[in-house]
Amino acid sequence: MTKRVLKRQLREGALDLSEFDGNPRIRRLPVERSWSPVARQGDEERDQSFVKTVRPLSEGQRAMMEAIDAYNLVLALGPAGTGKTYLAISKAVEALEAGKVGRIVLSRPAVDAGESIGFLPGDMEDKLAPYLRPLYDALSDRLTMKRVRAMMAEGVIEIAPVGFMRGRTLNNAFVVIDEAQNCTYVQLKMLLTRLGWHSTMVVTGDPAQSDLLPELSGLAPVAERLQAVGNISVVRLADRDIVRHPLVAEMLGVL
Repeated sequence: MTKRVLKRQLREGALDLSEFDGNPRIRRLPVERSWSPVARQGDEERDQSFVKTVRPLSEGQRAMMEAIDAYNLVLALGPAGTGKTYLAISKAVEALEAGKVGRIVLSRPAVDAGESIGFLPGDMEDKLAPYLRPLYDALSDRLTMKRVRAMMAEGVIEIAPVGFMRGRTLNNAFVVIDEAQNCTYVQLKMLLTRLGWHSTMVVTGDPAQSDLLPELSGLAPVAERLQAVGNISVVRLADRDIVRHPLVAEMLGVL
């Protein structure tokens, strides 16, 4: 007997369910349920959003999130695994969704760590894609990849290397400069002065993991000088703020 016939018999009352009583393998689904995916009048409000709610997992992360809300320019320095990039991009998406900014601009230096970019296949965009991949990963975790591609096509989200930022004024934007430890002092000075009206800029990096020579990396000296400016926040995260595998904090303690 097909399922369609069984359903019709059950609907018309021709099927006697009592004949299945006593068979533990056959159970009738309850008609009235305590929960329904369709909201009804009188039901308690439920959070039906698929967007993750980002909460700080340490005091350092809390200080960084509060600083982004209070200041237009924030420098977040700390070791790997403290969530600097993820929190900055999460705040950027939050500001865009709330209508506080009109676009998101993400930038990071395309500095090779022993490899040459010229040997990568493809044109310039293909060569730069591996360097910008971490930004795509963080964006796709906060938005669907379909929305990310649509917003990039519309110009709402822009991802560009540091070299393409010179001469621009970024108004009504949330700007994230990632891996700033691979920027020179002159590059950081150029990037910081791109800040325009009604914009927020977050600079993240780890001065201890620069692919440049120690005397060339400009993040540490820039942070020391800007720490004295009252309208700029410099947040320093520590090993206790690492949210990756516990071995990361242990390794950084001895390396």
